[in-house]
Amino acid sequence: MMLNSHDSYTGSEDNSDISIVVPAYNEEGNIHKLYEELIKILPFLDVSWEIIFVDDGSVDETWEEIVSLHRMDKHIKGVRLSRNFGHQYALLSGLSQASGKAVISMDADLQHPPQTIPKLVEEWRKGSKIVHAMRLDIENVSFFKSITSRLFYKMFAFLSGVEIEDGMADFRLLDRQVLNNILQLREEGFFLRGLVQWVGYPSSKVMFQCQKRFSGSSKYTLKKMLKLALSGITSFSVVPLRLGIFIGMLTSVIAFGGLVYAVSSFLMGVAVHGWSSIVFIFSLLFGVLFILLGLIGEYIGRILIEVRCRPRFLIREKVGIKNTARDNFI
Repeated sequence: MMLNSHDSYTGSEDNSDISIVVPAYNEEGNIHKLYEELIKILPFLDVSWEIIFVDDGSVDETWEEIVSLHRMDKHIKGVRLSRNFGHQYALLSGLSQASGKAVISMDADLQHPPQTIPKLVEEWRKGSKIVHAMRLDIENVSFFKSITSRLFYKMFAFLSGVEIEDGMADFRLLDRQVLNNILQLREEGFFLRGLVQWVGYPSSKVMFQCQKRFSGSSKYTLKKMLKLALSGITSFSVVPLRLGIFIGMLTSVIAFGGLVYAVSSFLMGVAVHGWSSIVFIFSLLFGVLFILLGLIGEYIGRILIEVRCRPRFLIREKVGIKNTARDNFI
């Protein structure tokens, strides 16, 4: 069942003006501190509000922290996934449960400062359907991460035609209309940063100074960042396949040139020299062939996953949010 763009699906028992969605994976040391910082801000916005923490299959006491906060404050609600589905799907599960007219997503480690939330809400009240929180670089961001991040966004824009500025993360405000549109999209390889740009709508930006992680270590390893980058590019573009055609044609020309050289040398009675160059050409051709086969296999794999129509996440339990038949079919 698909949502109409004018409908409002909410999993929460009470509708709120503002929903805060926080994915968390092994963040037991940050949950309570983030709550303390948020309640310094939210009660003074003159709106009804809720905070939805999503436990993405944590193996520590993250869920127990969420349940404890819910018992203390009914504004706090929780979603617990059956296993670790990854940040993007944990975020999606929380967004699908939010009841707010505007929904703000942020990380649990306090690198996204709650003090920025009033600015996001202010821009929304002015008419922006999407409000991006733009990160200012901080000194402890490694040179490698800074360079690779910029390179990825430039490559993504080139391949997909969808512009994502450096500094955009998953700290943003989405109007209910925008969120309902996004919840209709059931594609595999969910990449929210790209989808938010793709749907359009009037948007604005708010700058913030990224803070240091309060507790624990980052869960975004190099492997996960590469997986997210690959998922984002292949979900939004078939340009890599078209580049594969060009590369295949180029290497075919090189191989054909080698063949012409070998045949002409034989007809002229000259021994063919340069076995090393021939071996090089064959190695190059086979290398390119396997790369292209791998690329094609990646796209075919995504097609297979979409055809299966499996849920993109499974909800194990919830607190403060009613259960619905649609929970695992977003």
